Amino acid sequence: MYNFIVPKQIKKAKNQKLRSTIAYLVSAGIAIFVAGLVAFKMYLFTLPPIHNLEEFRPNIITKFYSSDGEIIKTFTAYTFKKIELDEIPSTLIQAVIATEDKNFYHHDGYDLFGLARSIVANVMAGRVVQGASTITQQLSRILFLSNEKTFNRKIKEFVIAARIEKTISKDKILEMYLNNVYLGSGAYGVEGAAQIYFNKHINELSLAEIALIAGLPQAPSVYSPFNDIKKAQQRRNQVLKRMYKMRYITKDQYKAARNEKIKLSSLPQLYTFNKAPYFCDYVMNELERLGFDETDISQGGYKIVTTLDYKTQMATNEAIAKNMDGWGLKGDNQQAAVFSFNTNDGRILAYAGGKDYTKSQFDRVTQAIRPIGSAFKPFVYAAAIEKGLTPNDMIQDMPVKIGNWAPKNYGYKYRGEIPLYTALMVSSNVCAARLIEYVGIRPVIQLARVMGITTPLEYDYTIALGSNGVKLFEITRAYGVFSNGGYKVEPYAVESIETSRGKIIYTASKAKSTKVMAIETAAAMTAMLKTVIQSGTGVAANIGKPAAAKTGTTDDSKDATFFGYTPEIVTGVWVGNDDNTKMGNLTGGTVPALIWKDVMKVATEPYGSNDFDYPEVKLKPFHAKMAPVIISPENAQKTFDKEEAENNKSENTTVENNNDDVNVEIETPEPVVETKKSKAENKKAAPPKVEVKPVKIEAPKVENQNAKLAPIPMAKPF
Repeated sequence: MYNFIVPKQIKKAKNQKLRSTIAYLVSAGIAIFVAGLVAFKMYLFTLPPIHNLEEFRPNIITKFYSSDGEIIKTFTAYTFKKIELDEIPSTLIQAVIATEDKNFYHHDGYDLFGLARSIVANVMAGRVVQGASTITQQLSRILFLSNEKTFNRKIKEFVIAARIEKTISKDKILEMYLNNVYLGSGAYGVEGAAQIYFNKHINELSLAEIALIAGLPQAPSVYSPFNDIKKAQQRRNQVLKRMYKMRYITKDQYKAARNEKIKLSSLPQLYTFNKAPYFCDYVMNELERLGFDETDISQGGYKIVTTLDYKTQMATNEAIAKNMDGWGLKGDNQQAAVFSFNTNDGRILAYAGGKDYTKSQFDRVTQAIRPIGSAFKPFVYAAAIEKGLTPNDMIQDMPVKIGNWAPKNYGYKYRGEIPLYTALMVSSNVCAARLIEYVGIRPVIQLARVMGITTPLEYDYTIALGSNGVKLFEITRAYGVFSNGGYKVEPYAVESIETSRGKIIYTASKAKSTKVMAIETAAAMTAMLKTVIQSGTGVAANIGKPAAAKTGTTDDSKDATFFGYTPEIVTGVWVGNDDNTKMGNLTGGTVPALIWKDVMKVATEPYGSNDFDYPEVKLKPFHAKMAPVIISPENAQKTFDKEEAENNKSENTTVENNNDDVNVEIETPEPVVETKKSKAENKKAAPPKVEVKPVKIEAPKVENQNAKLAPIPMAKPF
């Protein structure tokens, strides 16, 4: 009789064999892994202790230097005194153990099986969800190792941790850890964190405050309440939950601490060790772009040389305080910002993102987007120069209407036919409107883009008068193109980085420079913008040496700006209320101009009184046959109504305001001449002149005013 094996039995036998093979391989793998762990543990057991460990002081002092050798920021663990373990609240010790190493008092400095467990969990999750470093391992990293995330460093961490455990007691390990761990925002050790974040000593903290500090070691920069208070609160609540689960606190304590509002120090002691805080924040961001993180920087013991000119920075701080106070702008809401850099090489010389860093860390240089009023007009004029106009061409300073937009000059002052350079000097609104209609919106936006303005610009005629919000950093960079012969240079802050052993690991390369404008255009714009300081809206900023500038004031003086430059330095100033409310009679030619003057007097001191090395541009004397024309609102409206009738237009027009426009006597101004740097050079072959046959720019004719135009979302602020 024959025995037949059915297919199902064959399949079952194969599956059993496969399972047996897998089980054997897994068992063998586990056995090898366990054997390896045992062997490694035996090796660690044989390691010798570390001599004089208790006297060891980690080299974690990183310093930022100005270009002229002043220390402007110090990262140090010894800002606050060392404290003994018995001075530290038991709840803080429990919070740290619950959060960082729940088996701290039960291991030999490392947890091999904990490491294996975390590896499995991380592999299963596809990301890092569990850490594996004990408190002793973290201390070994703080004292002896870098923060590089490599397998080699992890092995060293195990070895040093094992030796530390053989050298000092658990309590001493915990004490050293709590005195040296970095806790964000420049705070080293729990006492330092208590004083920086809460302006208290460690034994004065509440349970909620203790939990917040205990949650910082995992990611100090991320969970710092100064950086992100919501994330700090979430992390604090996680720590409280762990403490509750481990029965360190009761349920009532957990609920009460979880609901406690975070009250930070109003005057962090950190900032007394930071002489240029807004700039140092910018440096930190630049270092991150170079591949460093906050922990690397703070614990690396680096010497970081920046581009900051200390004298100019101090002058900036003083100029803001003096001029803001002098004009009664003392409220926390009333702010000022300054950005200054060398247009030839890109070195940032001064940087103030606000009036008082201890009250507001918001950076108004790179983060605030505010309209700049008439300070945008030079981009319109530059586009017109690029199209072929010259500073001496004539333009009608009379009421104009483009579609349903009818801008007006400040005080309804109109001067008749005037040269372009005069129109810019007195900051005529109607002339800027005529120019953008003549040149076109797109060329103006394109020019602004290549000059360095990346903030979105509305496709709208009103941008000619500065209706669009932009960043102070970007506008200042763009004005640098006028100073630098048509080249845009990228500002930078970090000059070099040196390790604690004196090895230079980074040196800034030559700043990126891009040709974006013809030198003839830069020369023509500089010749015109010089008149703003000589006899226009910016006379208060005259520093007694060749300089060019433009003022800017938005509707109801909500924003006032001043942007100006010499052949070497460009500086931008913004003044306004953070909540975008009115600032009284403030204009760009007042407080911003005065701040600019105080800053530039110091910033330009090393360069003497050099003039711009540009092709010659002669501004022809303008002899007006009449005094400046002043049209009343009623007469202005009649003019508009007449134009409406001629164009069969029935809808209302809007009249707009720009406080920068001034009533300047322009009957017989002296000629302004832009020359080479020395008379000797002028005796050489005559350089090319930027001159074309004068062209009159009349009021634009609108074929169909009922046609749909681009939206005008910000028609008021100039």
